[in-house]
Amino acid sequence: MATRTNYKVTYCATEGMAPAFKTAYRAGCVMGFALVSLGLLILTIVIVLYKRFLNKPNYSANSNDFLPVFEAVAGYGLGGSFVALFGRVGGGIYTKAADVGADLVGKVESGLNEDSPRNPATIADNVGDNVGDVAGMSADLFGSFAESTCAALVLSCNTLAGTGCDFYVSNFFYPLLLIAFGIVVCLLVSILAIFVMSVNEYSQIELALKVQLIVSTVILAGVTYLTAILTFPSSYEIRITGHNITGRGPVHAFLCSLFGLVSGLIIAYFTEVMTSHTYAPVRGLSKSCISGAAANITLGLALGYFSTVVPAILIAVTAYFANVFLGFYGVALAALGMLSNLPLSLAIDGYGPISDNAGGISEMAELGHEVRDITDDLDAAGNTTAAIGKGFAIGSAVLVSLSLYGGFLHNAGLSFSSLISLTQPEIFTGLLLGSMMPYLFSAFTIKSVGDAAQGMVHEVRRQIRERPGILNGTEEPDYDACISISARASLKEMIAPGLLVHFMLFRSSFLLYSSDSSSVLFSSLASSLELSFQLLCWLLLLPILVEPGITPRSILKQRMSRMKMESVTRRVQKFTKLPSLVTPSEIL
Repeated sequence: MATRTNYKVTYCATEGMAPAFKTAYRAGCVMGFALVSLGLLILTIVIVLYKRFLNKPNYSANSNDFLPVFEAVAGYGLGGSFVALFGRVGGGIYTKAADVGADLVGKVESGLNEDSPRNPATIADNVGDNVGDVAGMSADLFGSFAESTCAALVLSCNTLAGTGCDFYVSNFFYPLLLIAFGIVVCLLVSILAIFVMSVNEYSQIELALKVQLIVSTVILAGVTYLTAILTFPSSYEIRITGHNITGRGPVHAFLCSLFGLVSGLIIAYFTEVMTSHTYAPVRGLSKSCISGAAANITLGLALGYFSTVVPAILIAVTAYFANVFLGFYGVALAALGMLSNLPLSLAIDGYGPISDNAGGISEMAELGHEVRDITDDLDAAGNTTAAIGKGFAIGSAVLVSLSLYGGFLHNAGLSFSSLISLTQPEIFTGLLLGSMMPYLFSAFTIKSVGDAAQGMVHEVRRQIRERPGILNGTEEPDYDACISISARASLKEMIAPGLLVHFMLFRSSFLLYSSDSSSVLFSSLASSLELSFQLLCWLLLLPILVEPGITPRSILKQRMSRMKMESVTRRVQKFTKLPSLVTPSEIL
């Protein structure tokens, strides 16, 4: 869908910003609604088939008859997570390797324009936007959707029990029904951006996209309560090993999902504040570029560290109250609440790379600068709103991982167990090993990107050196060579990070007890949250620093102009004995 829409957005940009925006956003909506709808449909079919094949005559949740069905369905979530791992890592390596090669050699060394057809890596760069940002992010969010749904089903099948009544299969379908209602709500809300709101200038783009999330969150708050009333009995309890949570009703499931829904919106807004040129953090970082790269990197790292504070607090509060209400089952419902407007999150996230590639096509087709200006504005808004999709992905992934961790504790009989103690050397060792894993995984992926980018840089330099006609347009570059470098690197370099995850889990399972393995899982979850948001902020700050109107060059010009005027003032004061309070404007 993204590749079929890129050139259409370019064509619509020749007629104005409004048709180009609507075309790009419609394509994002098609991707978002199709992915969530197909995922929900396949999961429902899998549940029905497993229920029929296992052929239990009497389904009663209080006798754990649903446990084999939903444990078998858990493989659906594992498959989604497996695809997300390789899709995100492989796609990220592909796009960043092409991006570094195209920008470093083509733009910096050779002075070519962005997406110039004379740049040998420009096609690989545009393909990378589809591979990494569209396919990779979609796989990531689909993995979170599949895992959270399956985690809620697995945790509910042998922990929920009706008070004075039995549970039936319809009582367990709150997660599926919430996602289904979310699709309908998002479909209605998307009408605002496509048919109601007018987008004729840059400032209206971000407004139209942000209104989608705000309105959908407000409507879904009421729809979530209706879903809880339709699925849960009036009174039920949570039966966990060593502890029972009694006196629960539909309102408690609603509150768990509401915490996740509101937390997701706040995380998306805060991530935008930390990465948008509209707000002070990015503008301050842009001004620091005047002092050199050292000040820029230092302040950028500081902003990345600051960006972890609010998401960590929100996720901690959400996990705490969800756990108080319904245990780890409530944490899974909170993750589902955060993902209830997933179609719109995917639509907003897919809109960005579509607009970016539309700008690349306009540059390669040598269209007028007015077309490129429109696509650049669309792309600039896409870079900012990309924080929304990535913030949802990280926040929901943490809540999903916590719910899966709760499922592991429950099935291992470690819930509210005294076997887990920080004073035990095995537990402490597991905490250190687990907290190290996200950093080691990031090191592998960053090294992979560096190696692939190095090969891309050498290839682009070789073509420009051996074929001088490329720069003056008399000779066509070898685009296929650059594409093959990124594709080969993305397939080869993602093996080590993938093996690291599986090797560490298998090693902890065989060498440690289940209580020790729980410490590895928990510490890796805790450290990955802060590292993810820190790297996310740093990643999204880079393209914002070159936005029109706030670049270091423009700021430097303003400062030089100010210095010249101050110099003129001093000279005039020296020869005319004017008062020191006279300003340049008064002199003129």
